[in-house]
Amino acid sequence: MGKKAYNYILFSRKNGTLYIGVTTNLKKRISQHKEGIHEGFTKKYNVTKLGYFEEHQSIIEAIQREKFLKKFSRKRKINLIEKMNPNWDDLFYQL
Repeated sequence: MGKKAYNYILFSRKNGTLYIGVTTNLKKRISQHKEGIHEGFTKKYNVTKLGYFEEHQSIIEAIQREKFLKKFSRKRKINLIEKMNPNWDDLFYQL
C-alpha cells in the first residue's frame, strides 16, 4: 500500500473560479497555492481557497479520481463543495 493521496477543489470566491488538483501532502500543496509559488492557473486567477477534498489510499487512485472529477459539470463540482462545505469556508484552516 502506497502513501495516502488527496484530491481537492480550490475556489476563488463563492461560485467563482474552480480548480481541481491532486497531491500526497494536502497542507503543503494548498500552502503553495496560497503563496503563489508556482506560476499557472491558480496564481493567475487567485484560486487559493480549499473548498473540498477527499483522501485516497494511493496516488494512482487519486489521479484516476482527479481525471473523473475534471469531467464533472460545473454544477456537479459546486454540489460536491456545498455538500462538504455549505458555507464555502476555506477548509485549509481546519486541516
